[in-house]
Amino acid sequence: MRVTPAFLQHEFIGLNAKIVRSTHTGYVGITGKVIDETRNTLVIRHKTKDKVIVKNTAVFHFTLSDGTIVEVEGNAIVGRPEDRLKKRRRRRW
Repeated sequence: MRVTPAFLQHEFIGLNAKIVRSTHTGYVGITGKVIDETRNTLVIRHKTKDKVIVKNTAVFHFTLSDGTIVEVEGNAIVGRPEDRLKKRRRRRW
């Protein structure tokens, strides 16, 4: 599935996420449910621990409720969640 501007305005808390690439090698492979989001980080519950992931260093796979997997580069979602919902993005494809 292509990442559309509408998906980037989506609420990420509650979605399952996986880090597939990162400049920080310790982040790669972390999977779990997103439990919190700030301007620059996502908090993912990995097994029994909460991991704080810096958004602009990672590429995420989010699994939607219908099973669709969407790949999102972290620098596309940097910003406060409430501001990201208001922001309009131009399509680049």
